[in-house]
Amino acid sequence: MQSVSKESHMVAMLAAFCMFFSMIEYLIPKPLPFMRLGLANLPILIALFLLPDRKILLLIFLKVLGQGLVNGTLFSYIFLFSAAGSFSSGLVMLLVYKAGGKRISLIGICLAGALVSNMVQLVLARFFIFGRSAFIIGPPFLIIGTVSALILGIFAERFKDRSRWFADQMGALDE
Repeated sequence: MQSVSKESHMVAMLAAFCMFFSMIEYLIPKPLPFMRLGLANLPILIALFLLPDRKILLLIFLKVLGQGLVNGTLFSYIFLFSAAGSFSSGLVMLLVYKAGGKRISLIGICLAGALVSNMVQLVLARFFIFGRSAFIIGPPFLIIGTVSALILGIFAERFKDRSRWFADQMGALDE
């Protein structure tokens, strides 16, 4: 029972960090409403090491729901884009982490998640908003997504390697 409580506290704390990063990101101007840098995915990358799969999915759900509530997009197409991108990205990051183990860094995991998220969002943009012209925004969208994922992956990898808090959490899991 104690580990369930620790996991719940970890989910709550990481969800709060998702919201914090989401609010920081909200302040950054966006060329398109659904084009985001993905800062709120940093806690999800860290959660790959600290939480079981079902708790990671809960964290993704809380991130998407919180973003929709705080940003006022809960009942809009932007929420659909966010949910589809976040869940597809989260599932791919989880699968890549499980399949790759220590052979794949957080940079690779983040890049895989961003690519899938961006592709899902482009498909949605094609069918719900822009039609065939959606693929005109594809190249810049994918370039921005790749660059931001690379930066986020590098940051997450450094955090994992240098953070005393993260090392403590990993040590607690070993006990």
